[in-house]
Amino acid sequence: MRGALLVAGTTSDAGKSVLVAGICRWLHRQGVSVAPFKAQNMSNNSAVTLDGGEIGRAQALQAAACGLEPSVAFNPVLLKPGSDRTSQLVVNGRARGQVSATSYHRHRTELAAVVADGLAALRTRFDVVVCEGAGSPAEINLRATDLANMGLARAGDLPTIVVGDIDRGGVLAHLFGTVAVLSAADQALVAGFVVNKFRGDQDLLAPGLEQLRALTGRPTLGVVPFTDALWIDAEDSLSTVADGTVGRPAPPHGSSWLRVAVVRLPRVSNATDVEALACEPGVAVRWVTEPSRLLDADVVVLPGSKSTVDDLGWLRRTGMAGAVLAHAAAGKPVLGVCGGYQMLGRRIVDGVESGAGEVAGLGLLDLDVVFETEKVLARPSGVAMGEPVRGYEIHHGRVVRSGDPVLLEQPGEGSRRGSVHGTHWHGLLANDAFRRAWLTEVAATAGCTGFVVAPDTDVAAEREAQLDLLGDLVEAHLDTAALVALIEHGVPRGLPFVPPGSPEP
Repeated sequence: MRGALLVAGTTSDAGKSVLVAGICRWLHRQGVSVAPFKAQNMSNNSAVTLDGGEIGRAQALQAAACGLEPSVAFNPVLLKPGSDRTSQLVVNGRARGQVSATSYHRHRTELAAVVADGLAALRTRFDVVVCEGAGSPAEINLRATDLANMGLARAGDLPTIVVGDIDRGGVLAHLFGTVAVLSAADQALVAGFVVNKFRGDQDLLAPGLEQLRALTGRPTLGVVPFTDALWIDAEDSLSTVADGTVGRPAPPHGSSWLRVAVVRLPRVSNATDVEALACEPGVAVRWVTEPSRLLDADVVVLPGSKSTVDDLGWLRRTGMAGAVLAHAAAGKPVLGVCGGYQMLGRRIVDGVESGAGEVAGLGLLDLDVVFETEKVLARPSGVAMGEPVRGYEIHHGRVVRSGDPVLLEQPGEGSRRGSVHGTHWHGLLANDAFRRAWLTEVAATAGCTGFVVAPDTDVAAEREAQLDLLGDLVEAHLDTAALVALIEHGVPRGLPFVPPGSPEP
């Protein structure tokens, strides 16, 4: 089998990332050499590659589905929003400065070449490349500069399937409308549809799918059922629901729960860090956005941020900073990760992200942080609380002074003062032995004497199980023979034009 496929979506968070991961895992289990590709991603959830580059976290998960280590080849262009108007541009794993929606267009010719070369190189190295679109191809206002949807499909002659989330409502209109607004040349590459997150009796949906085929000339290649077992590594920030529970917490092993409140910062990054806690029986992890939600929390977590100083200002404006300080003053545990760690210090000097200069931190750690232009990108290993640990780092801020005991052996990468802990490392909580030791300590500090840490939670195994579940869903609910035909032979000839269509970009 040789070829490629593009999975587009009617909206953001329609299921593109997980469907690509599922197709990749299904092909990998068939013994196919397969790789993921997302030409352009916009996300603050990112991962560090073996060669010290940065890519979207979804592509790292998709790589794992293929049995591969993450590589900058899988996501050559990454945009990391720092505000509603600007994003950091990352090309082939390296930050290239800030761009606005307008200035980004000036990079289009160069980036198109980067994307085209990247896809061509992958197609020589792997039998199959499964590409993921970005947002929706129906954003025709952006079509002239599109790199990731039909622009990629046209450049690479990629058969395209469109996935829609039925849980949002109106999925048939979304699927039909996505095709109908495309130009004739773009429509010619759309070969079929997938309905995602279906609940109920599929016989009730069947007449609508038949009419959709009659209207568009294109089949629905599968209806994927909703399952609440899929929750790890959700990339889209919309999935990090404010005041929502993370995962599906299992009952405690002891007599009490440990309640963890994670502050939902406006520019939260690598929100997936706390999912390791949510894998633990008896640990209830929830996102919070207002101070009263901290009153009954045993542990408070300040996660990473793409805009540390701006998000620190938000903490103060909303009263969340006062609530965090009150929680710490009561002797209850606080954990800061990356940007959250920096906020816990005494002083931040930032001339890079915000340009704000010197800003006072929360003062819970004796820590000074200075932002540098060059971003730290690393996958370090070391020891924390007597346990071997690994993690990854993505940050501009450097610790230039710390007067507290270390949390990690590496100076400047983690420290603690009483019940307050902080680290620059993402992924630290995914280390099973460390996480158990840390949870045991913070539960005792919080007075949760009835909480008992499970002895056998394996976060890496949980992620693998989710990837296998995705592969199972693809195998059971998609027309895999039709997928193979699209990959090997491309789009069938003679697909009809669906009016009104758009003019060529």
